[in-house]
Amino acid sequence: MGNKVAIFDSSLRDGAQAEGISFSVDDKLKILELLDEHGVDYIEAGNPGSNPKDLEFFARARSIVLKHARLAAFGSTRRRGIQAESDDNVQSMLLADTPVIVIFGKSWDFHVTDIIRTTLDENLNMISDTLAFFKARGKEVIYDAEHFFDGYKNNPDYAVKSLQAAVDGGADCLVLCDTNGGTFPSEVAKIVKRMVAVFSVPIGIHAHNDCGMAVANSVMAVENGARHVQGTYIGFGERCGNANLSTIIANLGVKANFDCLPADQYRNITRVARHIAAISNVALNERDPFVGNCAFAHKGGMHIDGVNKAAHSFEHINPDLVGGQRRFLMSEVSGRRMILEKIWEVDASITKDDAVTDSIIKRLKELEHEGYQFEGAESTFELVIRKQLGKYRPFFELGHFRIIGEHPANGDYGSSAIIKVKVDGTDEITAAEGDGPVHALDRALRKALDKFYPELANVHLTDYKVRVINGKDATAAKVRVLLQSTDGDAVWTTVGVSTDIIEASWIALVDSIEYKLLKLEEAKVAVAH
Repeated sequence: MGNKVAIFDSSLRDGAQAEGISFSVDDKLKILELLDEHGVDYIEAGNPGSNPKDLEFFARARSIVLKHARLAAFGSTRRRGIQAESDDNVQSMLLADTPVIVIFGKSWDFHVTDIIRTTLDENLNMISDTLAFFKARGKEVIYDAEHFFDGYKNNPDYAVKSLQAAVDGGADCLVLCDTNGGTFPSEVAKIVKRMVAVFSVPIGIHAHNDCGMAVANSVMAVENGARHVQGTYIGFGERCGNANLSTIIANLGVKANFDCLPADQYRNITRVARHIAAISNVALNERDPFVGNCAFAHKGGMHIDGVNKAAHSFEHINPDLVGGQRRFLMSEVSGRRMILEKIWEVDASITKDDAVTDSIIKRLKELEHEGYQFEGAESTFELVIRKQLGKYRPFFELGHFRIIGEHPANGDYGSSAIIKVKVDGTDEITAAEGDGPVHALDRALRKALDKFYPELANVHLTDYKVRVINGKDATAAKVRVLLQSTDGDAVWTTVGVSTDIIEASWIALVDSIEYKLLKLEEAKVAVAH
């Protein structure tokens, strides 16, 4: 048995079933091309007969030449009592014109008798007939054995017969599905090992995360002989989600000796996860292993000292291996060394005894006294350092802004903003509407800067948090606003503090945009040299 593990991504169907997720056809096509470039083996995108959106997707996908992945359509076995060629659902899958067909069928006798209400023998015929129909038409056929683990635990003989029916129909891979996410890793290990011993056809795993064990179950399956793993790239899906492929790929391909992606693609795991989150319009879980913003973040002074001396003692892998970035969080427990490390990122020539070091520390304490908190907002702190070192220039100047709110909202938006900015002596005045005052202000500012800095088109906010600092002052209290932004690759967070929530939001928003423009400028200088 080789170490190649086929990666099967179902974000475009399973992911679309998650609460709060709604892909446009363009969204799905972007994810398709992104996963293909990443080296994923299979990308499953639903059934063209299920809705007009999927029909349009498959029609447009035909014009895309995939470099690595094989596109798959998904559907069920034929209905009871009819021939496969007479089943509308079966016929609709042919409309996708994909090289791979994924068929799901029943492996749990309870589902056969009580859910689809047919005989056990007819269910086996439904499985074999449907797969044979597609095999006769030259398709690679993957069989998803729905509720397999529950079925095996209740009636192992019948569950195995359902797999044999798929083999009789010509299945190229048998995927064992933990459909309700309730199976333990120890159970998965034993059952997968038995099925690998029984069948010569490759065995796969499809795990759900209802008990928080989808990744563990997938890894255990592979360690016991499975060579095909299904999931969604950042784990979203129905209920608690599907197995998180970014975590699984990193564990199997980086930490263990399995071949999941082309060798040069493991360093893109974090980038791909963030791109998919951005396209999906969801905030990537900051505490996701490997790809989350907290995955390689250190706060405690002793921990930071340990990482500086021997990174492997606190980090299980080098962050570079998955395209991650080590972060040292600014806080009251970070210590002087931590601040000096941040200063060196801007100017490596500064020493701990330089007067400017003391001035930066003093300024940090002043800002913290005002209510600023730089833990998780290192981008704002970098701008503070640059200002103290004289290495900062504003990319634009605010003339004024005005916020207008309506209640009840007149139309789709409840707020509008008018803003005037100056860039290199040129004034620009724009207006925009938004779901709230901060949204309107954000849109108006970007609109004003677009003609000067078109690169900002890829930047958008992914998180907005407000915290009241001194609640005893009631509505006159100071608030701290944290904004998280992304350009699809990098993620950065900025902070603003004021007794006015709009002003606090504005401070954080300006820092976010200026930080991005600063990094773009540095990149251009680096290329020029």
